[in-house]
Amino acid sequence: MSSDELSELERTRRRALWALASLHPGDSLAIGVLAILDDLEAQERGISASTQQPLELNEARHSVPVERHTSGIDIVLELGIPEPWRERFLQASIGSTRLPEGPYACDWEKFLTEWEREMQHLQNHRAAQPASG
Repeated sequence: MSSDELSELERTRRRALWALASLHPGDSLAIGVLAILDDLEAQERGISASTQQPLELNEARHSVPVERHTSGIDIVLELGIPEPWRERFLQASIGSTRLPEGPYACDWEKFLTEWEREMQHLQNHRAAQPASG
């Protein structure tokens, strides 16, 4: 997958997750958003079948080194974040304050924590959908 394709996939996922955040599990308005997220996951599975599996969340969390910047702020280097996590983080962090050398480490941690919450909220929505068939 090209970087442009990954960027578009994660931008679409981010918009869908933000839309889902304002809906309660079982809300009929979530059906379309869930369909978008299901489609994105199917695309990822198709890509992952022919490439290396992306790291799980905790593997990504522990693989990204934190560096102390000369300003005294802890940062992470963007290139140290494995894909697709880097693109997910960048999409979620558009407009965030950062240093030229890299984003704040606390923002990386906040993103990972929020991702866990978003994935739990997504699971709650999926569980609340009526069974089809």
